[in-house]
Amino acid sequence: MSRQQILTLIAMASINFSSMICYSILGPFFPNEAKKKGVSQAMIGLIFGIYALCTLVGSLILGKYIVQIGAKFMIVAGLFVSSGCTVLFGFLDQVSDGTVFIVLCLITRCINAIGFSAAVTSSFAVSGKVFPDNIATVLGFMEIFTGLGLILGPPLGGWLYQSFGYEIPFVFTGCLLFATVPLNLWILPNAVPSSQNSFLRLCTRIKILLICFVVFTLSSGLGFLDATLSIFAIEKLNLSAGSVGLLMIGLSLPYGAASPVFGVISDKYPSVRKWMMVVGGMATAVSFCFLGPLPVFHIRSQLWLTVLMLIVVGFSLCMSCIPTFAEMIACAHENGFEEGMSTLGLVSGLFSAVWSAGMFFGPTIGGYITQTLNFEWSAGVQGALAFLAVRKINFRIKAVESYSSKRRCIAQLRVHGDLVTCTTDIPVQSPLGFFFVFILK
Repeated sequence: MSRQQILTLIAMASINFSSMICYSILGPFFPNEAKKKGVSQAMIGLIFGIYALCTLVGSLILGKYIVQIGAKFMIVAGLFVSSGCTVLFGFLDQVSDGTVFIVLCLITRCINAIGFSAAVTSSFAVSGKVFPDNIATVLGFMEIFTGLGLILGPPLGGWLYQSFGYEIPFVFTGCLLFATVPLNLWILPNAVPSSQNSFLRLCTRIKILLICFVVFTLSSGLGFLDATLSIFAIEKLNLSAGSVGLLMIGLSLPYGAASPVFGVISDKYPSVRKWMMVVGGMATAVSFCFLGPLPVFHIRSQLWLTVLMLIVVGFSLCMSCIPTFAEMIACAHENGFEEGMSTLGLVSGLFSAVWSAGMFFGPTIGGYITQTLNFEWSAGVQGALAFLAVRKINFRIKAVESYSSKRRCIAQLRVHGDLVTCTTDIPVQSPLGFFFVFILK
């Protein structure tokens, strides 16, 4: 490993760690604090979800223009904006209750999300550029620091909140994130410009869309837990804010611990990536159904069961998530996209956007279902989404591969000495070609 690769790993690790701490400190205490200011459960979900919605929009736009803007500048500027907004969010408890508090929360979260999307989208692209042959291994390594940030964020936020009040958790983590700005400014490489590729062309690849749906269900589950788990644990399990922070370690610890293992497996055995997504998705579906658990099981909510299911969710989400980015890059290259920063920017932008779409859907829809019904049914909906993703990735990709194989065989047959050709030019990877496969099946 070269010196530049080592420095890039350090930079990416610092971004993942500090960003995830800033993101995850809200979970243990903010929902309860917002309820004291007259904010409903559905609106709390929107405050969490608006962050992901703005990240979605920012990721698509910034991923498209990463070559013109510059990956290094996007990372540094994004970290600066995100750190400032994190500090500002810590002073919102001083404003009046109700509408003013809600509006300022939404505005601050929106600006914070734009900065976050710039940093994360660029970091994925830079990682793919510096480590073109080991991207899944590198992402697995970086997810260790993502997991560490998610592990330390909730208990740290809960402890700082209980010890010093509402402001200090945000001021401390915002300053920590700001410290990464000069570090990344110094050690990140300057990307070499490359030609542009089409975002629309990338999004019309069926395999890409299927993987995006898997990513959507994964992030939806995480976003749902961020917005609803703390209130469920406080009201149903009688836990304090500090204990809720420790409870969330059950989700993030197995995720961070298993990431490098699945990263190595994904790089060494690319053929198993699909099955990693299938098995991980099935485990995620089952664990969400028993997290509440669903009322149809007639099982009472218990702390040990909640902890066990959170551990399974963390492990299974990691198994499903790690191979997705590498598989999207491979699919882009298979469909004629060049191996350059432009393609990496498009793929990382799409990945971040879909992830953010799930992070918006999970808290908002999950918060509404929780308010209308309860946490148990809302968790079951997340499990159903994960199961649907498993079914799609397992059967539809298999159908596409089968149809593609049959076309190649038929094209090689000779009838009366003449080569048989297809009567249509519909590509199997196009939406119309995939619809044809769907109808035949």
